[in-house]
Amino acid sequence: MVVRDLDIEAVEAGLADGTMLLVDVREPHEFAAGRIPGSVSLPLSQFDPAAIPAVAGKQVVFSCAAGIRSLRAIEFAQSAGLDLDSHYRGGFKDWVMQGRPVET
Repeated sequence: MVVRDLDIEAVEAGLADGTMLLVDVREPHEFAAGRIPGSVSLPLSQFDPAAIPAVAGKQVVFSCAAGIRSLRAIEFAQSAGLDLDSHYRGGFKDWVMQGRPVET
């Protein structure tokens, strides 16, 4: 499995310049309680690689609470033949610990 670990600076930059689609694979109740602004929900428990939004010109990056489930999402996507390899290694917990804004 090929994996690219992205840090908070890379995620912020990609979201700010519109080149990144952040796919949050936490469960719906976690996403509803707080999320990284601009992220979209695709819970790992219902994960279907075909449901990953394809947005032209945007890099898909998976995110979860701490970087574990996002690795599983990469594994599932690659097993389905998708060329996706990036995740936010610190996840939502890192985002919050660094004092970044949260949507609810």
